[in-house]
Amino acid sequence: MRLLRLLTLLALAAAALTAFASRAQPVIGLSLDTLKEERWQRDRDLFTAEAERLGASVIVQSANSDDTRQVRDIESLITRGVDVLVVVPHNGAAMTRAMRSAKEAGIPVISYDRLILNADVELYLTFDNVKVGELQAQWVLDRWPADQPLRIVRLYGAPTDNNAKLFKQGQDNVLQPLIKSGRVTVVAEDWALDWKPENAKKIMNAAITKHGHAFDAVIVSNDGTAGGAIQSLLEEGLAGKILVTGQDADLAACQRIMRGTQSMTVFKPVAKLASLTARTAVALARGEKVAGTTTLDNGYKQVPCLFEEIVSVDKSNLMDTVVAAGFHPAEKLQ
Repeated sequence: MRLLRLLTLLALAAAALTAFASRAQPVIGLSLDTLKEERWQRDRDLFTAEAERLGASVIVQSANSDDTRQVRDIESLITRGVDVLVVVPHNGAAMTRAMRSAKEAGIPVISYDRLILNADVELYLTFDNVKVGELQAQWVLDRWPADQPLRIVRLYGAPTDNNAKLFKQGQDNVLQPLIKSGRVTVVAEDWALDWKPENAKKIMNAAITKHGHAFDAVIVSNDGTAGGAIQSLLEEGLAGKILVTGQDADLAACQRIMRGTQSMTVFKPVAKLASLTARTAVALARGEKVAGTTTLDNGYKQVPCLFEEIVSVDKSNLMDTVVAAGFHPAEKLQ
């Protein structure tokens, strides 16, 4: 038994040496929920490039939207001796055990884009996700005659993603007074499991089956699920006749906006957030103190936060925002 334990300790030490974690040349562990969406591939590449520019190395793990796998990924990164963990949780409430392990190992954790709940994390770097929902709902209202009733379908994100709840909260901030007054009617609403477009399409199909064409807008929480909803609308001959929101400024969504099948998206400058997070992770790895500009309660503590700005985008300002920022080239939007 002693020999087995000694061999285990030697293996762990070797793994830590392989990672070569040090403050002079930090090793950052990046644990992602998924790499299936364009958004997260872009985050990974931008984050890694900035971290490497600053002299760090990055070990990337993707959990394929599996909580158990993500916990194992994080524990593997801890074993490899990373200096800092940056985590995009699939389910922010399922990371408690992994965060406890990180704390015991003395590894600071940055919660990236999605808030890790009920755990001691160092920082939360994200966009103002409540404001995302507010922009989506307000864009629709601003383009609908004030003297006409508005009938909407609401298509939320993954119920396991805390951000999806924040998007809904922002939408509610704008819509609830009008729902109460009777100006806005929600004819159907549901959550799209794992943000999958095919699940969004099923929700949209069900809404059309039950209510026919008796709705004016679909308030969708991201571009991937907007694509699923729009596929359903295309099959019914409704695409381009119904207002459809989104967020992330995915290339496919921007192309749909140019074609007129999607109405708007919310542009979140991922390059700025990924670069800021990489700089912050390297600073923490080198023992520097990093302060937030505000805080959010994650159920365990008031977590210091840093937010990046966001903007509503439609056909009228797509070139001045998404293209001007170098997010997508103009020639790819046709």
